[in-house]
Amino acid sequence: MIKLSEISTRAPEELSKSKVKAETAAMAKRIGELAQLMYAQGKHSILLVFQGMDASGKDGVTRKVFKYCSPSGIRAHAFKKPTDEEFGHDFLWRVHKLAPEKGMIEIYNRSHYEDVLIQRVHKWIDEDKVNMRFDAIDAYENLLQEDNGTIVMKFYMHISKERQREKLIERIDVPEKNWKHNDGDWEQRKYWDEYMRCYEDAINRTKIPWIVAPVDQRWYRDYFIAKTVLERMQKLDLTLPVLESRPEGLE
Repeated sequence: MIKLSEISTRAPEELSKSKVKAETAAMAKRIGELAQLMYAQGKHSILLVFQGMDASGKDGVTRKVFKYCSPSGIRAHAFKKPTDEEFGHDFLWRVHKLAPEKGMIEIYNRSHYEDVLIQRVHKWIDEDKVNMRFDAIDAYENLLQEDNGTIVMKFYMHISKERQREKLIERIDVPEKNWKHNDGDWEQRKYWDEYMRCYEDAINRTKIPWIVAPVDQRWYRDYFIAKTVLERMQKLDLTLPVLESRPEGLE
């Protein structure tokens, strides 16, 4: 049973920031190399879910960790309020069509969990609907993993309430970050305790395990996620395809 209140949002004290940042840069390059092999081979696919409160660094970690990946082999999609067309379908419709094909890395910035979390927090759906959607999410993730061989990695971006406030204040006080400011982020912050309860339930209830990533310090956030992703990619049998024979008729 995972208790978020018992997990630190910060790096271990003994770590060296400068050393960790150098290691992260090296790991990001290696991830880019392996991603290219994966794309060329066309055998595996990876789905990365970055889910967390506002200002937890979903965009930032995507830029830092995957900056050496070729655009042809990686996609990122930010899930926002559903459009009218998306509202007209089941809640997984807009998500499933973005699942990665073989050879691809797909990043969900927020995800299908939005339709359980925010709607549950605000009581827009009842608990029967919550239970039904959790069952559907398990079925969806299992389908990707078992039927298509997609590696599903779900990261909960674990930020403290104090650090979130600092990041939201930055968006007001720093002109270069004003574009990120959204009054709605402050409104959602009022429901912090309820969000934590619902996140914790989602983390403990769904079958494919979550990875709780401490994100109060960006340098450790990037290191933690890069290390976790790289370790998983290194377990794959990634090789460049080669021709079995030389084509005939070449001049």
